Amino acid sequence: MELRSDIEPDLKTAENRYPGILKLILDYTAHVDLSGDEDLSVYSQLESELHSITQKNVSQYSMEWWEEEGIEVLAFRIALPDPEKVENLSPEEIEEITFRIENPVIINKDWEEQTFEEQFSLYLDNYYRQFLTLNKDK
Repeated sequence: MELRSDIEPDLKTAENRYPGILKLILDYTAHVDLSGDEDLSVYSQLESELHSITQKNVSQYSMEWWEEEGIEVLAFRIALPDPEKVENLSPEEIEEITFRIENPVIINKDWEEQTFEEQFSLYLDNYYRQFLTLNKDK
């Protein structure tokens, strides 16, 4: 089932933001590796820059990506706009969203051969969970 555009994740915006966000995180990591960040001043600057790009509260994300899903997934999650409230969410739409959470699409191609959407299709579960939480009273 195809979902309404206001329900679907905004992957175009995420794709546009992704390279810059990835670079900021990589630069931060390189700085910490070389010089540390004991007073977290560089981290605060990173948070500020990411917020200015995304308008998100990025403190919800762990910049210790090596302990999580990896730097690429972290950059994607930050780049992806948050879901919004929608009107008249149908039972069929809720069913489709739940299906997508429980049945992620696995792409059987090398990473380099995949489109941006294919590369990160496995990581849309958080987006859909946030969407359902935000729209639970609709």
